[in-house]
Amino acid sequence: MDHAIQRIIEHNERRLAQTGSLPAYFISTFGCQANVHDSEKIAGLLRDMGYAQAAAESEADLIVYNTCCVRENAENKLLGHLGLLKREKELRPWIKVAICGCMMQQDAAVEKIRRSYPYVDVIFGTFNLHTLPSLIAASVEGNRQIIDVWDSHEDIKEDLPAKREHIFKASVNIMYGCDNFCAYCIVPYVRGRERSRKSADILRECQTLVSGGAKEVLLLGQNVNSYGTGLDEDISFAKLLRQLNEIDGLNRIRFMTSHPKDLSDELINAIADCRKVCRHVHLPVQSGSDRVLEAMNRRYNKEAYLDLVRKLKSVDPDMRITTDIIVGFPGETEDDFEHTLDVVLQARFQNAFTFKYSKRTGTPAAVMEDQVPEDVVSRRFTRLLDALTPIAYEISASNVGKVVSVLAEDINPADPNMLTGRAGDNSIVHFAGDSGNIGEIVDVRITGCKTFYLKGESLTYGQGRKAYADDGAVSQH
Repeated sequence: MDHAIQRIIEHNERRLAQTGSLPAYFISTFGCQANVHDSEKIAGLLRDMGYAQAAAESEADLIVYNTCCVRENAENKLLGHLGLLKREKELRPWIKVAICGCMMQQDAAVEKIRRSYPYVDVIFGTFNLHTLPSLIAASVEGNRQIIDVWDSHEDIKEDLPAKREHIFKASVNIMYGCDNFCAYCIVPYVRGRERSRKSADILRECQTLVSGGAKEVLLLGQNVNSYGTGLDEDISFAKLLRQLNEIDGLNRIRFMTSHPKDLSDELINAIADCRKVCRHVHLPVQSGSDRVLEAMNRRYNKEAYLDLVRKLKSVDPDMRITTDIIVGFPGETEDDFEHTLDVVLQARFQNAFTFKYSKRTGTPAAVMEDQVPEDVVSRRFTRLLDALTPIAYEISASNVGKVVSVLAEDINPADPNMLTGRAGDNSIVHFAGDSGNIGEIVDVRITGCKTFYLKGESLTYGQGRKAYADDGAVSQH
């Protein structure tokens, strides 16, 4: 056992003897699915160190903030949380606060935390998550602030523990970092250059997850389409999908994010051929203007993007495509924005993550001239939503009357008699069903819809026999 983990276990056991309860942790995660999966690994490490999981931040002895720096609002949320913690630390001086993630890879952000929030106990970054036990041990034993942010990565650390919310679905990193250097994006600077995991390690992890009850895996990477670059093996993302498709017991394969410049015919054919790969591709377009796309350093143009959409739908007319769109990139004109609206109309996205351009210090776009006025950006943003919404509704409505397969994930928080899950095409489905179906893939007849979700009823209603508790255990009913 890691020496630091053992030291913390002993510390937590002493606390148990003194107070009758183990110290508890609470993790707040900001940002993308990669951060969510990192938080699962942090939770796994904390579990191995003998921490319990707190139901709320106010009940935690160790509070961890996993940060994002892609959008300004994520940073503002973190600072708001930290401001409230000052009073909490005064009331409960024994609690520990740790901050990690992308925001901590920026020198200015670390200095701001160190200077303005001295009650933060541990600061670490994206490259040394695995060192958390030693950092916590040093903070507990030395009662001092610990700052340990690495500038670059070492070898990929395999076999880190993870504590997942559900056993029936799991996220799997297939690569880390990004080599694309889009002009607006801070990710390559805080996540590092692309590093792919060996295919054998990915297959082994997925097989282990399936043996433990996983029915669906979500493959993660900043650009999964470029998977395999730099590896000493004959592998590509298309070949990896075909290998994963052969795993017995695995029902569904999802992936994100997919960069258009690397979406090859080989990959499109693999998606078409592999029956376990879900009929959904998240394909960020960002803008429909060739001029803006060039300024963004996206390395494709409008027509090339639309050609990819046509190819995906030619292999399966029911293929659903979601996207990311930025409004108000520096220099964006009315004509540029009209091209974006045209892409929306032609591509017919199922959904879109839409953003007002957010200036990120350290990126090329941050110093570009012709920053678009906020009032212009707001008007365009509203027009974009007005174009997207009716298309999304039409796609939802096309499912009414069909029977779709849904992975039942949770009881609907708005109605305890309903379950919520996701169909293979990425549609969110709320349906009348037995709680015993949670964790199962069930057939659901779609009876109605809203713009961004479907409503239906399970055809196996009342036939469920097991439900999954929050900690992943199985309870019989």
